[in-house]
Amino acid sequence: MALLDIIKAPDPRLKKISRPVEKVDAEIAQLMDDMLETMYLAPGVGLSAPQVGILKRVIVVDVSKDEDNRLPVRMANPEIVWASDEMFEYEEGCLSLPEHYAEISRPEKVRIRYLDRQNEIREMETEGLLAVCLQHEMDHLDGILFVDHISKLKRDTILRKLAKLKKLEEKERRKSGSRQKAAASA
Repeated sequence: MALLDIIKAPDPRLKKISRPVEKVDAEIAQLMDDMLETMYLAPGVGLSAPQVGILKRVIVVDVSKDEDNRLPVRMANPEIVWASDEMFEYEEGCLSLPEHYAEISRPEKVRIRYLDRQNEIREMETEGLLAVCLQHEMDHLDGILFVDHISKLKRDTILRKLAKLKKLEEKERRKSGSRQKAAASA
């Protein structure tokens, strides 16, 4: 398995729409496994392929709390075929928007059709936290971030903070690279 780099907002790749997967073959199955490993180490409860720079309709989720009894969900081409009228509000966060959270309201129950790791068409009806996480990750496939569900003022504030942090990290990387070059040439 391979650890993948998670893209941080405001990266324009996070706003792109992902392409459907033709079939879940060995390459897509490996991507799912790599995404799970990356998600667990982050740590997080969900990850979409666009968050690791791959514009394919693939998501992984695991809301289990017990490391010894994990319940990973791997989906390709997920689509909501039914959603309840009842809403569920949850404070969401995102590995691509680290340390930022907001209350988001989503349908409490959903039925999702998808391709599983063996390329079989499946349907899953779920509710609560798992339903929230699946909807959150599916949003990523359409270039939608959880902050797109909150007020423009709050969204802009979060994205400004992330852009500033990204600039500081880039500046530090350049400094570190310059120090390494200087040490190597000495």
